[in-house]
Amino acid sequence: MPAGGDGGPTALRIMLGGHLRRMRESAGISRADAGWQIRASESKVSRMELGRVGFKERDVNDLLDLYEMKDAQERERLMELARAANNPGWWSRYGDVMPSWFANYVGLEVAAKLIRTYEVLFVPGLLQTEVYANDFMTQMGFPPEDVGIRWLVRLQRQQVLQREGVKYTAILGEAALKTPFGGAEGHRAQLLRIREAAEQHTVLVIPEYTSTPAILSAWLLLEFPEASKLRPVAHGELLLSAIFLQDEAAEPYLRERDLLLSLAPSVTKSRILIERAMARF
Repeated sequence: MPAGGDGGPTALRIMLGGHLRRMRESAGISRADAGWQIRASESKVSRMELGRVGFKERDVNDLLDLYEMKDAQERERLMELARAANNPGWWSRYGDVMPSWFANYVGLEVAAKLIRTYEVLFVPGLLQTEVYANDFMTQMGFPPEDVGIRWLVRLQRQQVLQREGVKYTAILGEAALKTPFGGAEGHRAQLLRIREAAEQHTVLVIPEYTSTPAILSAWLLLEFPEASKLRPVAHGELLLSAIFLQDEAAEPYLRERDLLLSLAPSVTKSRILIERAMARF
């Protein structure tokens, strides 16, 4: 993934942080000593290595000196990565209505190669229509002046599904096909949108009364191009916040993914369930 490309600043920060952590560990240097080198705390170095903060070019340069980075070409590549990681993504201009955790999520979403989501009761954002989304956000209590802006963010996010090489799988609980946000007409249009998406991507429907604990909680799993060296990230949205899990903490969601994919009916049978839901509206 080239610096400044489709990776987006969030993913680039994680990539650079991972490089710096591996170099520090190879050099046998503690986070405390690395922090002293850049006039920062040990916790600041930890946040840098996790990609949770931006990078000052001076700090990266000083750390590379400490880690005895001699390869001029590799050094310049990492400095270029630091510069690209500081460029704001398109979503930054919506910071007044987007919480910081959501901005971090979008920054990872734009870099993902595989996006898999499971929703129990409602249609995931990447498949929502404007009427459905606006009714849902209004009922969530967002101010009317924010609803339109939030929809623009959602619409922009949906462009990721048109990007070459991106694979998207939506696993829906059958109840999500029956919850009529936007009224009967709006919900029918939403079901039509799901059916259209199933022509380009994978949409699977878990029938009601399927007996497994795996269907009880919603989640989203992002996987990235191999060249990025980013491990899968699991995302769970709470009422007013969200969690991001990586490395070993994301492993249970990889198992949940495999279990749900094994439980879901075929694409053809899932489309029949979608058609049946459309007939109700």
